Amino acid sequence: MDFTFTAEATERGGRLDKFLAARLPDLSRSRIQALIKEGHVTVNGRATKASADVESGDAISGTIPPDKPAEAQPQDLPLEVLYEDAHLAVLNKACGMVVHPAHGNEDGTVVNALLHRFGGLSSIGGVARPGIVHRLDKETSGCLVVARTDAAHHSLTEQFAGRSVEKVYLAVVQGIPAQRSGTVETHIARDPHDRLRMAVVPPPAGKHAVTDYEVLHITGSDSLVRCTLHTGRTHQIRVHMRHLGHPLLGDEIYARTSRQTRTSRLMLHARTLGFDHPETDRRLVFEAPIPPEFRPWLPAVDDV
Repeated sequence: MDFTFTAEATERGGRLDKFLAARLPDLSRSRIQALIKEGHVTVNGRATKASADVESGDAISGTIPPDKPAEAQPQDLPLEVLYEDAHLAVLNKACGMVVHPAHGNEDGTVVNALLHRFGGLSSIGGVARPGIVHRLDKETSGCLVVARTDAAHHSLTEQFAGRSVEKVYLAVVQGIPAQRSGTVETHIARDPHDRLRMAVVPPPAGKHAVTDYEVLHITGSDSLVRCTLHTGRTHQIRVHMRHLGHPLLGDEIYARTSRQTRTSRLMLHARTLGFDHPETDRRLVFEAPIPPEFRPWLPAVDDV
C-alpha cells in the first residue's frame, strides 16, 4: 500500500511519527516508527527520522509492505539428512545456518528447509519452530534431531530434560589445557554486562552446567578437544572452555580472534548424538562427518 500526504499549516512543528499516526489510524505508532526506520517513508523525497519535525507543505510519502507471514514458509535449501523415518529426522546442520526463524533471520533456516522436504512437522514448537526439539548455534555444525510428530517431540523433549541424550562435540581451542582431561561444573547465566554473552556465575544464580572434556590432539599452540555435555545451556562449551582459559578458535563473542590462529568459522561441531527412538525404544547413535575446516587439527590417525 502506498500513501502520500501534504502537511498543512496547522500540523507544522509536530513529529513525523505523530503526524503519520493521525493520518494512518489503523497502524500503531511503533509500526509507523519501524516503517520510518526501515526507510519506507520519505519527506520531500528524502528518508528521515521518526522524531523529525513536519513543516507546512511537506510531501510525506511511503509504502506499507505486506505483513510477513507468521508461519515459517517452505524453502528449497540444501539439507544434509543423516537419517529419517516417519517420526523424526537427524541432520548434519551446516555452519552458518540458523535453526529456526527469528528476528533478523526470518527465512533461510533449517525449519524452512525441513518444511520443503517433509511438509508437516511436529506442531509443539509453534508455527515458527515446528519440529525443533533442541538447537545449535548458527555457527555450530553437526547433529541435530527434529521431530516429525507430536509424540516423537514429547519423547525427545523428555529425553533431553532427563539428560539421557548423548551429546559429544569436537572443538578446537586456543592454547593447551594443563590438564588433558577433566570436568567443568559451574553455573551459567546471561552476562549482566553484555546481553549477547553468557557467563559463569556463583551459585545459586544461573543454571547448573556440566561439561567433560578431553584433549585429543595438539597442533602447534592449539588443541583439538572432545566435549561431552551433561546439560544443555546456551553457549555452554564456549563459556566453559573460556572459563578454563582456552576459548574456541573463531569465537567472536568469547575470544580475541585477532590473537588466534585464523579460521573461517567457529570451531565447534556436534559430532555425536544418541537417543532412544520414540516408537521402538531402540538406541540410535549418529555421527556427523567432521568438517574439512577441522583437518589442520586432526591427528594422522582418525580416532575422533
